[in-house]
Amino acid sequence: MEKDSPNGKRVLVVEDEPGIAVVCRRILNAEGFQVDIAVNGKAALDMWREKSYDLCLTDIRTPEMNGMELYQHLEREFPEAVNKVIFATGDVLNSAIKAFLEKTTRPFLAKPFTPDALRNIVRAVLANADQSHGGLANASNRKG
Repeated sequence: MEKDSPNGKRVLVVEDEPGIAVVCRRILNAEGFQVDIAVNGKAALDMWREKSYDLCLTDIRTPEMNGMELYQHLEREFPEAVNKVIFATGDVLNSAIKAFLEKTTRPFLAKPFTPDALRNIVRAVLANADQSHGGLANASNRKG
């Protein structure tokens, strides 16, 4: 039986690398978040259709449906969700990814990232979402 997290926040981590997914879960669980893991955007979208999340940390490059495609689906089906997305990528120099990140204005973590970087960006995005109830993340929350 599923229980609510102590802080009442649910995070969906979309990551196809098991080691990174486990580390993210461990860090976020320690912060009091309930964490679900999806191995790709398709699985994440199915999970989002079943329950809502306070935040989505998604790798940009996942099989079947990548993080950019997931974002576009969320934008169409759950417009309020796009303000809850944080991207993670190890490919910040790719011009298409860079253009996408600039277009969305969503914060991102460059891989590899530290536990503190993960905690800080999650707190910042959640604080911003709580203040604006759906406004865009402040550009100062972005890395890079």
